Amino acid sequence: MSLPRPTLLLVLALTALWGCASDEPKPTEQLFSDVQFDVTVPPETPVAAELFLQGPSATFGGADGRGLALVYQGGRQFSLKARLPKGTAFTYAVRMAAPTAQVALDAQGAPEPEHTFTAQENEERVAFTVERFGAEGGQTGARTVFIVQVPDITPVDARVWLSGNQPELGNWNGAEVELYKAVDNAYAGAVTFAAATGLEFKVTRGSWDTVEKSETGAEVANHTFTTGGHFERVSVGVKGWADLTTPPPPPPLTGDVRYLRDVVPQDATLKPRDVIIWLPPGYEADTARRYPVLYMHDGQNLMDVSTAFAGEWNVDETAQALVESGQVEPLIIVGVYNTSDRIAEYTPVPFPPGYPDAGRADVYGRFLIQELKPRIDAEFRTKPQAEFTGLAGSSLGGLVSMSLGLKHPDVFTRLGVVSPSVWWADREIVAQVNALAAKPALRIWEDIGTQEGSGAEAETVADAQALRDALVAKGWVLDDDLKYTVVEGGQHNEAAWSARFGDILRFLYPAKQ
Repeated sequence: MSLPRPTLLLVLALTALWGCASDEPKPTEQLFSDVQFDVTVPPETPVAAELFLQGPSATFGGADGRGLALVYQGGRQFSLKARLPKGTAFTYAVRMAAPTAQVALDAQGAPEPEHTFTAQENEERVAFTVERFGAEGGQTGARTVFIVQVPDITPVDARVWLSGNQPELGNWNGAEVELYKAVDNAYAGAVTFAAATGLEFKVTRGSWDTVEKSETGAEVANHTFTTGGHFERVSVGVKGWADLTTPPPPPPLTGDVRYLRDVVPQDATLKPRDVIIWLPPGYEADTARRYPVLYMHDGQNLMDVSTAFAGEWNVDETAQALVESGQVEPLIIVGVYNTSDRIAEYTPVPFPPGYPDAGRADVYGRFLIQELKPRIDAEFRTKPQAEFTGLAGSSLGGLVSMSLGLKHPDVFTRLGVVSPSVWWADREIVAQVNALAAKPALRIWEDIGTQEGSGAEAETVADAQALRDALVAKGWVLDDDLKYTVVEGGQHNEAAWSARFGDILRFLYPAKQ
């Protein structure tokens, strides 16, 4: 039976509509798959990196041969979408074209094998992680990568630097290793050190005026790390900046503290400096009493956190408590500020080629002995004789205390040789001790921490022991007129020296029985 023409047209129209609404795949959908590639990159990847998926096929070669470009998605993710024929195996690798040409490496530093993928479904996702990037032939050996997260207050155009205790970190010059902008709102950079190098460092934006601080603007401890001699990452977080974070008001100084401002040495080659003086409890009440004196280097780091370079020694709090409790003889403590010529002034001899201006400790010593000490003796009630006068400092300050004490036992007889830089000029201070014709009457405290670093320019237990042994050979007696202490885990910083300053005072100025 044939249908009338109007009915036939209606059936054909419904059939066409049914066909359009069906879920049957179109021919192109049957042949191709939409594939999303998600690549997690290492944290040191530059945020402006140009990454590509590259392979031998035309699909992954691209018009310019570089491959398919990955697009940065934020965090540590780069992605791309590609339409690939189903059932065809594709081989590809991740490569970086800029800022430098690099390839994906595995955890051991060898080039990663190429990936292979065959599309099967209409939509697929391929996710993988790149351990690190490096040279075409691979990259092995020592390499320390620093990853620094900065706070939201950091200016968009900020330049971020590392500065620390090793020559590779600028010996605390404030801005030695400039970091680049990395993914995930971080900054990154790589430095090569010898194995077992003890690092201490801070982050700045180019100077100590912009050094990192806590979120409230308070001082933060140095970051520390001991290198392993292989590829490694060091991750640190900055919470605030000195110039952008309002610090809390510094705590009041403890006790009676006085200042001599802008003391100008007679030798024009020495820079002016401040001097801070701590007076013992009862100084104003008992106007007839006179006191022994301890002179200390790096004066700005001793009592006032607002002037301290990296934390303070808490000299005022410690001395106040020990004098009041009767554990230490009442004394006056004089802190002599350092200047930008610290290395020159605190070193007994030159040590070229790295320190062409060094070796001016004798000039600095003349300022202390012939100018500052007479002024302190004139303005305060001191016991000026050598038997009551001490000299102390840490690091190069420990070195210069030892050297000046050996040369001027008629001025200083109590020495605080804290974490001394015995390494200076190939242990020249040991040679000074060995050259003594007779043992001077010096009471010496010497100490060292076991975590004070390593390498050519670091304070080590072996160096400290060499100085101790030389002193003993000349007649000093351990636990009598020589106290030698090795601090397990002790680091090379103000916090460590603060922790043992009380013991130093107890030995050098014990309370009279």
